[in-house]
Amino acid sequence: MKIGNSLKKLRESKGLTQQEMADIIHTHRTGYSKMENNQQEIPVDGLILLSKNFGMSVDDVIFFGDKNSVPGEISLEDKAVLEQLQLINELEPDEKNMLLKLIETFVSKKRFKDYLQKNIATL
Repeated sequence: MKIGNSLKKLRESKGLTQQEMADIIHTHRTGYSKMENNQQEIPVDGLILLSKNFGMSVDDVIFFGDKNSVPGEISLEDKAVLEQLQLINELEPDEKNMLLKLIETFVSKKRFKDYLQKNIATL
């Protein structure tokens, strides 16, 4: 199931409008609508705001109405990653953007390296 479907089910179960959900995650209604229609990803901080607002875990928000998809067990590595994501979420917007650009740079570099290795091997 896609996360947009879960957002819609959650919203409808709470009797809220798209505007009210958009207000919770501090975004415009059209942006939220795109999230519900799986045309735009929901930001991590948006998931955290929804989970806090409804007293649910982030997993419960992501997999709302589809409990079979929720992971049954979380490893220590998963907890460390979640803690890192929470710390990233606490950064100032400009710091968060800088970090995301760094990540994007490293990912692009790896993809380019993989592409070169694959194509050089065919020569």
